[in-house]
Amino acid sequence: MWRKHALRPHRLEGYLVSNDPDFEANAADIIGLYLHPPQHAAVFCVDEKTAIQALDRKDPVLPLSPGRAEHGFEYYRHGTLSLFAAFNTKIGEVLGKTAAHHTSAEFVAFLTDIVANQPRGKEIHVIADNLSAHKSQPVQNFLAKHATVHLHFTPTYSSWLNQVELWFSKIERDVIARGVFTSLSDLKRKLMRYIRQYNTASKTVKWKYFDPARRITSQSAVTGH
Repeated sequence: MWRKHALRPHRLEGYLVSNDPDFEANAADIIGLYLHPPQHAAVFCVDEKTAIQALDRKDPVLPLSPGRAEHGFEYYRHGTLSLFAAFNTKIGEVLGKTAAHHTSAEFVAFLTDIVANQPRGKEIHVIADNLSAHKSQPVQNFLAKHATVHLHFTPTYSSWLNQVELWFSKIERDVIARGVFTSLSDLKRKLMRYIRQYNTASKTVKWKYFDPARRITSQSAVTGH
């Protein structure tokens, strides 16, 4: 079992199951990038948090206390946006960008931002999930023009292998879940401000295989298929 430290780690009990026939090879590829990243290369965990609502609550959200339920259920909806994030596995910093949608065009635009954020010609490895927008023709065209960028896909139903998901859990707790946003612009401003503040004391994720008795395996290995 892999324990993920920092950013409030999740404890994953028993078997971690995926129906991906190439699970072991793909998981080994991702974990290898974490434990033994290529020299002089940057490794980013990338994903998008979609449909973040800009909720302007009519009443303040009061904390839970004995005998009192949480208040603040009535609110105005000001729309939604998506947050693209790239978690730098070496230093823990996050590159973020908001967008109205999460199509392949926005994903390519974000990949372009990642490249622009790195020294010219630097090798870049990007870990992403199997979303169709990450494998579209525009993405393939981008990769053909940027030979230094390499995409690595997590196995099916294995987004927990992507370290950026831990960071998304953190921003959900710290900003989104109980936030008050008067507009989409206000939501964007608060998300980006949080990223800037987080980067002043960013933390990496440490991986350690600490229990060989519990295997990470494919569903076929568990079921015998």
